[in-house]
Amino acid sequence: MTTELEMLTWVSALTIFMWLPYILAHVANVGVMDALTYKGDSTPLPDWAARAKKAHYNAIENLVPFAALIIVAHLSTVSNEATATAAIAYFWFRLAHFGLYISAIPFGRTISFTGGWLAQLCILYQILSA
Repeated sequence: MTTELEMLTWVSALTIFMWLPYILAHVANVGVMDALTYKGDSTPLPDWAARAKKAHYNAIENLVPFAALIIVAHLSTVSNEATATAAIAYFWFRLAHFGLYISAIPFGRTISFTGGWLAQLCILYQILSA
């Protein structure tokens, strides 16, 4: 498996676990039965959990183009130091984005989002220039 495909796997794994913090916060906030029967859906989440939910949605939205780029690179046998480094960087930027978004650290989510976006542009450039 290439580094790029391995990082796609890790990014996917990260994304599929991002729902846990805000669901657990919801359960803690309204109780298990209200959470399971949807009675607590109108109860707002704590601010940090609402940010976690938004960060999760953002991760899902960005997983699609990242996955597409990695798959296209793989199918067209574009794999080099730049694509591997960009894929690794993308994973770490997405992990940082999640933590920084939840923590509400000023400029943190924007910087980490931009880093992930630039990593995708690097992979795109490698594909288009191959």
